[in-house]
Amino acid sequence: MAKKGPIVLLVAGLGIALLVTLFSPLASSEPDGLERVAEDKAFLDKGRDAPYEVIADYAFPWVENEDVATILAGVVGVVLVAAFVFVLGLAFTALSRRTAARTSADRGLPPPGPDRRLTGRKES
Repeated sequence: MAKKGPIVLLVAGLGIALLVTLFSPLASSEPDGLERVAEDKAFLDKGRDAPYEVIADYAFPWVENEDVATILAGVVGVVLVAAFVFVLGLAFTALSRRTAARTSADRGLPPPGPDRRLTGRKES
């Protein structure tokens, strides 16, 4: 049976991140440090526009309430990042298993399984 600790930790972290998005309308409307320096040094408008904007200004334009639009943008951002990290983790896990199996085969050992280490001996 797989360990449930990491999964519980990941679900709790995702839940906390989603909960924090509820407070996003309370964030300061003042520009952040980089934007403030760009304004002060008068080079804010000299930058190129982004080739795409997934969620422009962290709000959905078709949602009437600005606070709800900001919260919705935060939730979508959290879910997209979580999905990306999950897929990346699956890819690394598959790559690791394939490498371990290939290493074991090169040594003439049976592939590692849930009850075997890379040495090929059964755990006691």
